[in-house]
Amino acid sequence: MSDDIEIDVADLERRMDGAMASLRTEFGSLRTGRASASMLDPVQVEAYGQMTPVNQVGTVNVPESRMVTINVWDKAMVGKVEKAIRESGLGINPQLNGTIIMLPIPELNEERRRELTKVAAQYAEHARVAIRNVRRDGMDQIKKAKGEGMSEDDQKLWEAEVQELTDAHIGKVDAALESKQAEIMQV
Repeated sequence: MSDDIEIDVADLERRMDGAMASLRTEFGSLRTGRASASMLDPVQVEAYGQMTPVNQVGTVNVPESRMVTINVWDKAMVGKVEKAIRESGLGINPQLNGTIIMLPIPELNEERRRELTKVAAQYAEHARVAIRNVRRDGMDQIKKAKGEGMSEDDQKLWEAEVQELTDAHIGKVDAALESKQAEIMQV
């Protein structure tokens, strides 16, 4: 029997943190009626023969709570950026002012708010699934280690540690979802 079999809990935690980071990014792209530069993250524009994020063809600013502006660096790109935003499904109508594109953020109606809370819930569920997949990988490592001679006590300790890590991350996902849904429903 060897007691030096280690389970890489730090790696499992890093992967669970990755699922949380991904969730925060997805939540950032959800429009809440308040302007934020991150809401343009998913928008890609065709620039110089390839798809490019909007924030790489101009400066994105949030001058006030209900307005996002994009100062496009290349005059020739203004029309393409405007078109990309119109077709992005964000539900924002861009207004041109020279090389500056202004995006007034409309109030969200009740129905749209409810839709967005459902989308947020789906994002959270994807994150939970990703965390559970990491947990399963960890449990598989422990089973494999048991086959290589890990003692039953060590197995139980490692399983408890992996489960504790999983529960903590699922709790973080639930808390993030709750605060995002509250933010969306806030009028």
